[in-house]
Amino acid sequence: MSAESGPSHGISLGDAFRVWVRISLLSFGGPAGQIAVMHRILVDETRWISESRFLHALNYCMLLPGPEAQQLATYIGWLLHRTLGGLIAGILFVLPGAVVILGLSILYAGFQELSFVEALFFGIKAAVLAVVIEAVLRIGRRALKNAAMYTIAAAAFIGIFFLAIPFPIIVAAAAAVGVIGNRLSPAYFAVGSGHEADSGAEDGSPAVDAALEDDVSDHTRPSAGRSVRVLAICLTLWLGPLIALFAVLGPTHVYLQEGLFFSKMAVVTFGGAYAVLAYVAQQAVDNYGWLAPGEMLDGLGMAETTPGPLIMVVQFVGFMGAYRNPGMLDPMTAGILGAMLTTWVTFVPCFLWIFLGAPYIEALRGNRALAAALSAITAAVVGVVLNLAVWFALHVVFGEVEEDAAGAVRLFIPVWSTIDWAALAIAAGALVAMLRFKVGMIATLFVSAALGMVYFYTVA
Repeated sequence: MSAESGPSHGISLGDAFRVWVRISLLSFGGPAGQIAVMHRILVDETRWISESRFLHALNYCMLLPGPEAQQLATYIGWLLHRTLGGLIAGILFVLPGAVVILGLSILYAGFQELSFVEALFFGIKAAVLAVVIEAVLRIGRRALKNAAMYTIAAAAFIGIFFLAIPFPIIVAAAAAVGVIGNRLSPAYFAVGSGHEADSGAEDGSPAVDAALEDDVSDHTRPSAGRSVRVLAICLTLWLGPLIALFAVLGPTHVYLQEGLFFSKMAVVTFGGAYAVLAYVAQQAVDNYGWLAPGEMLDGLGMAETTPGPLIMVVQFVGFMGAYRNPGMLDPMTAGILGAMLTTWVTFVPCFLWIFLGAPYIEALRGNRALAAALSAITAAVVGVVLNLAVWFALHVVFGEVEEDAAGAVRLFIPVWSTIDWAALAIAAGALVAMLRFKVGMIATLFVSAALGMVYFYTVA
C-alpha cells in the first residue's frame, strides 16, 4: 500500500489533515449527522469532491459491514492522498470519540457515578435529534429526485421500522429494483451516481474529480497484485494479535473472547450500530457476563453524545468486560487494554474493506446498471436513516416506549405519561435554529448543552 502523494489536485496533506480534524470534532449525531457534516464540508464548502462521486462512495460504504460514515471518510481520504490519506481520515474520525468514551468508562467503573455526564449531555442528546432530522432532510433532498426514489425510500422505511426486515435484505431488494428499473425506465434511476454533472459545475469541477478525470492515478486502478498485498497486510494486522493472544493466554482468556466476539461483529454489522447492539447487549450480559443488566444503555448514552461512530459503544463493553475479569492485572489497566483491543478488531476491518474494494468501485463509476442500483440503494438508505431518526426521537422524547406486534407488523408505542417536555423543547428549538436561522452545529450543541444543564440541576 503506497503512501505516495496523490493526484495533482492542489490539496496538501496538511490542509486535508486540518479538515479531517474538524470533521472528527463535529461528528455527532450518528451516521446521518456525520455524513451530513462531511457532505457540507467536502462537497459544499471546500468543493474537494463532487456530489456524484460523494454519493457513489457513500453507496458502496452503505453496503459494507461496519460504520459507514467512518468508512466514507476513509474512502475520500484515500481518494485525496492514497493509503496515507485514508488512514489519517479514518483514524481521526474514530480517535476523539475513543478517547472520550475511554475516559468516561474509567469514571464509570471507578466511581459508578455519571450524574454530571447526564447533566452535560441531557441537552446535547436532544440537539443530536435535531441534527439527525436535519440530515434526513438534507440527504433526502439530494437523493429523492422523482416518484420512484420516494417510493423506494418509503418502502424501505416501512420494511425496517414496521416489519423489522434486515437491512441487507432491504439493500439487496433496492439494488434489484434499480437494475430492473434501469431496463424499464432508465430516466427514473439515473440519479446521484456516475458521471452526471453536478450543480455548480459552472464554477469548475471539484478538485479531486478534475484531477482524477485528467490523469487517473495508479491508486484508483484495480490491481490483483495490490489486492493481494492489501489482504496480506490487513489480515495480519487484524488477526495477528488474536493468534498471539491464543498462544500466550489460551482460548478462555477474556482478551481472546473479546477479540473473537468483536471481530465477528465487524463482519456482520450491516445496517449500522443499532442493527447489532441488541445482540451485543444480550451476549455481553447473558453469555459472557461482561455487563450488568441496563449497563448497555449507559454505554449507548455515552456513544450517542460523543463524536465518532455509534459503534464505539463496543469499547465500553470491552473495557467493562476486562475490568471485571482482570486476571493478574490491575482492573483499570486490564480495562484500558480491553478497550484498546476491542477498538482495534472493530475498526481494522473497515480499512480492509475500503483499501481492497475502492479501486474496483471507482472503476465501475461509468456503469449505468451499477449506477441505477446504487441510486436505488441511496433512496432506500434515506428510509433507513428516517427509521433511525424516528427511533431516536421516540427514545429521546419519551421515558418509556413499549414494543407491540400486530401480526407481522412491529409497533413502537410511546407511553405518553413519560414525555420529557424539556427534551422536546430543546430538540424543537435546536431544529428551528438549524433549519430556519442556519445556526451552526457547534453553536447549537453548545447552547443546548447549557440549557440542558440548567434544567437538570434546577428542575430535574
